[in-house]
Amino acid sequence: MKSCFCFLIFICNTLWLSAQEFDVESIKLTGDKSKRINLVFMGDGYTASELNTFVENATSFTNSMFSQSPFKEYADYFNVYAIKVPSTESGTDHPGTASDVTEPVFDVAEVDTHFNTSFDVGGYHRLLYTYSSSTIYSILAEHLPEYDQPIIIVNSPEYGGAGGAYAVASAGTSADEIVIHELGHSLFDLKDEYYPGDALASEAINMTQETNTEAVKWKNWIGTNGVGQYAYGSSGNQATWFRPHQFCKMRYLGYPFCSVCKEGIIEKIHSLISPIDGYTPENTVNNPTFPLNFELDLIKPEPNTLESEWTLNTENFASNVDDVTLLETDLVEGTNTLTTIIHDNSSFLRVDNHESFHVYTVTWTINYTTLGVEDIESESSNYNISLYPNPTTTVLNIGFESPSVQNLKVEIMSMEGKKIKQTRISNFETKQINISSLSTGIYITNFYANNVLIASKRLIKN
Repeated sequence: MKSCFCFLIFICNTLWLSAQEFDVESIKLTGDKSKRINLVFMGDGYTASELNTFVENATSFTNSMFSQSPFKEYADYFNVYAIKVPSTESGTDHPGTASDVTEPVFDVAEVDTHFNTSFDVGGYHRLLYTYSSSTIYSILAEHLPEYDQPIIIVNSPEYGGAGGAYAVASAGTSADEIVIHELGHSLFDLKDEYYPGDALASEAINMTQETNTEAVKWKNWIGTNGVGQYAYGSSGNQATWFRPHQFCKMRYLGYPFCSVCKEGIIEKIHSLISPIDGYTPENTVNNPTFPLNFELDLIKPEPNTLESEWTLNTENFASNVDDVTLLETDLVEGTNTLTTIIHDNSSFLRVDNHESFHVYTVTWTINYTTLGVEDIESESSNYNISLYPNPTTTVLNIGFESPSVQNLKVEIMSMEGKKIKQTRISNFETKQINISSLSTGIYITNFYANNVLIASKRLIKN
């Protein structure tokens, strides 16, 4: 009977949670939820009379975040919302049980809050977190199911926070910096650049045990902007792990992100959101008339670093423009293909011999006869292409992921333009190519989708 009773309580609680309605306030809107990264703030320990303070805190965090690189350059890729969730009491729990300080650092308290946040999690005083994930995700599902990253702001003046599936930060000392740092963990997969402990040490964008400077994942940045290979410590396990910088926000609050972390953040942005906000014509257009106009609506960084290449029937047609016009004399009788290829040429990115990179395309198929254009069909796609290790001596791994294209043609060319190797790779496949017979030097790897060159990357053979 007890298990049935508990199950009924669970169902009732779930229905009660889903039945609650909370106000949602837009803090920053740049586009449709389906085409933006949606950050969602919720407060814990804010009573109904303190919800305006919660929104003020969320707005302050937002303004601080988008005043710093690389977020200020990519601000238009984000929406920010605040869900106003009141708590019964103001503040948060402090059990006074931390083992890394002499407790109580401040008054011991047990507070009735909506998300049950607490200091001293896991015995660490400043670790402010909650395990009430079902409550968090129930509210998100009910009020903003398009969320990408939840952030819990805790109504406490004490320093604290944590990363994880959701970021948590207090509203006290260094609050803005804590939120941005914790987002580095939760959304962008960055590691602490102070030693996080043996249990949390692992390979990541900005953490490695690789000692070879030519193989380390941030090799492109070594020697630039203070990037190197710095041991986390001088003895024990710490001495076997390396970070890219001595003064990065992932180590010290108040500092900017290092170049390696900025690149990682931007690559994650591109993996989540296409820079193509829209295009015209979209879908099928029957019996259009000349001139034919084609236009892109791009989500542009500030300053704009997106570059575009337009091809008509695989021949170069235009570069770095958002729209083109076709006349009858531009077309051949039969099927014509107009493709635009977009990539980001930001100085924050050094992906020429990086493991992966992103490419975005729009393709229009134009069916033309002597009687005119019968119809225009369009399709957009994006590609996450991997090429590693680079440099390499014997084996090269190549793969890609795309929601629409089934295979790519890959050609390895000499610097003189001679084709050395050719292969095809299928979507979600990683293929190994033996290049041990190639002479030491630099080669070009070309990637083709539907016979259109979508990317070229330098390959170094050692």
